[in-house]
Amino acid sequence: MTMARVEFDVPEEIVPYTMPEDKDAQLIRNAMLVYPYIKSGAISYGKASEMLGLHKIDLIALYGKLGLPYFDETEEELEEDLSVLREIRGTTV
Repeated sequence: MTMARVEFDVPEEIVPYTMPEDKDAQLIRNAMLVYPYIKSGAISYGKASEMLGLHKIDLIALYGKLGLPYFDETEEELEEDLSVLREIRGTTV
């Protein structure tokens, strides 16, 4: 993966947290930078994982460990999806 240097302004108090030495911390930082674009639909999990040099399932697992859900449905949306599945399958799910 090719890396590039990016400069942006942040409050001075944040600076120590923006340049972690640890590779895992760098990965988390970078994953958090792209997360808002995944949630807005600008990029997919697949594209983000490609950009980060990870398998998609590993990125989903990383977000899960950070408390960020892969499925972002309300209970009502889940019930609606289950209803459709029941109709398709003709069974009780």
